[in-house]
Amino acid sequence: MTLADDATTPWIRRYRPNGASSVRIICFPHAGGSATFYQPVAVRFAGQADVVSLQYPGRQDRRHEPMIPDIETLADRITEELQKLTPKPTVFFGHSMGAVLAFETAWRTGAAGDGPGAVLASGRRAPSCIRNESVHQRDDEGVIAELKRLNGTAVGVLADDEILRMSLPAIRNDYHAIETYRCEPGRRIDSPITVLTGDADPLTTAAEAAAWAEHTTGPCRLVTLPGGHFFLAQQQAAVNREIAEAVTTITAAAPARR
Repeated sequence: MTLADDATTPWIRRYRPNGASSVRIICFPHAGGSATFYQPVAVRFAGQADVVSLQYPGRQDRRHEPMIPDIETLADRITEELQKLTPKPTVFFGHSMGAVLAFETAWRTGAAGDGPGAVLASGRRAPSCIRNESVHQRDDEGVIAELKRLNGTAVGVLADDEILRMSLPAIRNDYHAIETYRCEPGRRIDSPITVLTGDADPLTTAAEAAAWAEHTTGPCRLVTLPGGHFFLAQQQAAVNREIAEAVTTITAAAPARR
């Protein structure tokens, strides 16, 4: 089944449909995040690209669906959904857990001969960089404390206790998925990678961000911006410039790729 270029499904959300566009941006949310996080990207690139925001099971209007507790299975399911889209030169953009999902999905789609033209990995250390983390094993107050420390994962709901408590199952599930993820040794994609990192991010050092270069056969560029883990909230203009550059590059290269 092929989806229409303006279609919306449980997985695929388009807030500013642009089926006539010749290029696509796929947005991968962070742990506990939802497709609506990327509405500003859809607004910014509405006239240039088909902006698709992914909605994982277990949140917002999918909150009653079973959640997927591991990165590998979630990437498999995302790949299945993306294969329903009409082929277009594509940019993957993912933040935090979404960066890892973008990488794993790029590896899967690349193996099928239709990998993205570029991957933007934001707010996440390279897949090969492992830390022993266990936020998913904390009680509710412990998880909430981590959200407040990072100042962003659920910043919109931290002030509303009822909404926050409703969101905790999805947040905990996603923390389990990313904290138990282990990259297969030597896994690389052919897509060029642009790494975006905050200079005060407690979850990613400069060396851990630079290690993304080990995961592509193409070029890897590191862009360091002021801010913590959710630097993109304050640096949206700079992030948009990087997305725009990727869109321009793959659009220019499209005749050679297809």
